[in-house]
Amino acid sequence: MAYLVERPVYLEQLKQNRDIDLVKIVTGIRRCGKSSLLDLFHDYLIDDGVPETHVIHMNLESLKYRELRDYLHFYDYVAGLIQQPGRTYLIFDELQVVEHWEKAIESFRLDYDVDIYITGSNAYLLSAEFSTLLAGRYVEIRMLPLSFKEFLDFYEFSEQTSVDEKFRKYLQFGGMPVLREYRWNEAGMNQALEGIYSTVVLRDIMQRNGGQIDQITLEKIVRFLCSNIGSITSPNSIGNVLSREGDMMTGKGKNMTGKTVSKYILMLKNAFIFYTAGRYDVKGKQLLKTLEKNYIVDLGFRNMLLGYRDADRGHILENIVYLELLRRGYKVYIGKVGKAEIDFVAEKPSDKLYMQVTESMLSEETRRRELKPLQMIADNYEKIVLSMDRDYINSYEGIKSENLIDWLLAD
Repeated sequence: MAYLVERPVYLEQLKQNRDIDLVKIVTGIRRCGKSSLLDLFHDYLIDDGVPETHVIHMNLESLKYRELRDYLHFYDYVAGLIQQPGRTYLIFDELQVVEHWEKAIESFRLDYDVDIYITGSNAYLLSAEFSTLLAGRYVEIRMLPLSFKEFLDFYEFSEQTSVDEKFRKYLQFGGMPVLREYRWNEAGMNQALEGIYSTVVLRDIMQRNGGQIDQITLEKIVRFLCSNIGSITSPNSIGNVLSREGDMMTGKGKNMTGKTVSKYILMLKNAFIFYTAGRYDVKGKQLLKTLEKNYIVDLGFRNMLLGYRDADRGHILENIVYLELLRRGYKVYIGKVGKAEIDFVAEKPSDKLYMQVTESMLSEETRRRELKPLQMIADNYEKIVLSMDRDYINSYEGIKSENLIDWLLAD
């Protein structure tokens, strides 16, 4: 059996929701660890005394279940396995391959004493049809690749490897768990990333959207977003840039509208490759409809596509922080205060953070630039600047200064 990475944050969420009358849906990009999480949850149930006969665990992408592609056959098959009396735990991996699966899931809830857990690799799992049928009766657990803290626990390093060197490897290879099997073989790791990327782009996106999309256009947009992570853009501005570049093969210009770019970005978001942070007016306390930033789910993909380079390190660090804020349960926006920009406004129901991310605060010019937007905010929520500095200065007039690696490793 493959090594199962412990994902305590996500496993704890499943445990907390156990036996609550909600369908538990784990979403995230392919190969980020969803199946392993369900395996770990299965083991937890057995260790907690649930009989194996009362756990039905199926990966619907297995050819073993190739006859169960419509919801009626699926329902009949699973119903025949449910043991009574007592509660049965239904665990379904990659359920999106079953057409109209949501009808079967709702029927299981109505007909049997069951607790249901589902994974899926695209956001269409939470389609309008499903949301309507199960409105208010499901909880989504959004899974991301390994955090830096998980990365340190998951990989083996020599005793001489410094935390800074470990972080450099994290920036280079990212956090897709499958890469562990290659034991730092760079060529093998890149091949694995290429395989995942091709599966997501060619299989999930192309098959789902059929003749609506052009693969060359899709890949151009992916590369543009990878080259501009953390930069403020709009679909119109992306379309204008790509239109000017034209078709690299023929040299002819090809017009690409903002509407087309928006459609493609939505597809990439639905496959969990990119995440978009909208802009929030701090003084006006409202979301703005124009301009946004896009972040990639894992930097390993970016480096595989563009080559690993340190040139844009500030935005790379920003991408890392954005994903970590999502892991910690925040809704994340980019902030606008007057004409100044704040890297992140992160909100929970009972908490708010304002955050700047920069490689270094050592130059006076950088300090002024990073601190000014935070100084313009009148409320008393925590304000933090993260950098790679290890400096004795830990506060600038009430604005906290923290080493980025220390922040990532904090509980």
